[in-house]
Amino acid sequence: MSAQAITVIVAYGSTKHSIAVTSQEDGKSPTVKDLSDCLTRVTGVPSASQKLIFKGKSLKDMEQTLSSYGIKDGCKLMMIGKRNSPEEEGELKKLKDIEKSVEQMAKKLEKVDGELTGLKNGFLAKDLQADALGKLDHRVKVAAEQFMKILEQIDALSIPENFNDCRQKKKVLVKTVQDFLAQCDKMEACISDHLTKIQSKNLALAD
Repeated sequence: MSAQAITVIVAYGSTKHSIAVTSQEDGKSPTVKDLSDCLTRVTGVPSASQKLIFKGKSLKDMEQTLSSYGIKDGCKLMMIGKRNSPEEEGELKKLKDIEKSVEQMAKKLEKVDGELTGLKNGFLAKDLQADALGKLDHRVKVAAEQFMKILEQIDALSIPENFNDCRQKKKVLVKTVQDFLAQCDKMEACISDHLTKIQSKNLALAD
């Protein structure tokens, strides 16, 4: 099933936008959130600042489908809301750049995790395992260092109280990075555990 689409006309200030809204999920009807996301892309007004009105009624429930409000193809809606100030947009851009660095580091960590799983499943000759684990351990430590630097970068951003969008994004980013740091700790412990097992086996064989 492909995603269903509804095209609506949204008046924002003196401009009218024709918006084709598709659902994020296949086979589902588009929701208020789907429309709100489209409007953010088209107008630059963040979802949190939008007020959507249809036939005098405010569309408050983001998870409701547009059809449940009686909105069909060609219906006219109105949006009220302020774009972020250029200053806030500047801060948001900094946060988005940091987010990209986090994504790149996350990919590297995922690769290490995959190799570690392969090692644990015995995909490498026994005599090569200790050396490979040492290299993986180094890569995890480097990733953890990078995540710490990213946390410091986020921390150094002083975001004004009224930049709600930025503050929310900053909060989410901090949580994401902390989760990755916890993952690094787990992986280091796992590598250390595996190395100990190999070393004790080697000692037993040497005896």
